[in-house]
Amino acid sequence: MPIAESPVTIAVGDVQISGAYARPDAPFATLVVAHGAGAGMEHPFLRGFTRALNDDGVATLRFNFPYREAGRKFPDRPPAAIAAWRAVMAEAAARSAAHSGAEPLWAAGKSFGGRMASMAVAEGMPAAGLVYLGYPLHPPGKPEKLRDEHLYGLTTPMLFLQGTRDTFATRELLEGVVSRIGPAATLQWCEGGDHSFAVAGTKRSAEEVGASLAAPVAAFMRASS
Repeated sequence: MPIAESPVTIAVGDVQISGAYARPDAPFATLVVAHGAGAGMEHPFLRGFTRALNDDGVATLRFNFPYREAGRKFPDRPPAAIAAWRAVMAEAAARSAAHSGAEPLWAAGKSFGGRMASMAVAEGMPAAGLVYLGYPLHPPGKPEKLRDEHLYGLTTPMLFLQGTRDTFATRELLEGVVSRIGPAATLQWCEGGDHSFAVAGTKRSAEEVGASLAAPVAAFMRASS
């Protein structure tokens, strides 16, 4: 039986954003999950991902960035996105404490959401680790425009889950970035996956695709605790 989700409202300055919190009995970790640039927290990919994590003993908090909450299409600039990340991580920590929990608090995100999480941690936001679901290393077709500078100062455990057909991260370039980050970073390739982890010739719903990523994420979190 799926773990029940509770709606959450989180203040980011004078703005209110939505979240969805789910907590299994005695979770070994909490994972805060941000959406990508083109979809909100209710996208089936993220719902499938967090539900499968709940079944594997992870508490989760999905949330919307302010631009998505306001119905805008263009993503927030980094300062606003980082402020949202800080507020949501604080909310997740408070909810864990309210359940007498002391489990590690991780940050994760699909594409844009993961990059903003890494920037927040680079600016001092506490997190036990980071999970990137398709890190947007560069715009499609523009490998010269790398978004990697802030990553090299991070020492928290990091898992890069990336499709081999992802046009936002040339394979050789991403492998080089992960190598330069050092032992804190782990890269796992999803064979045949695109930026949404869809595999050509394989019929799976977005919810099923998201759920399929939960096991490697939970395993990495357990191993890094």
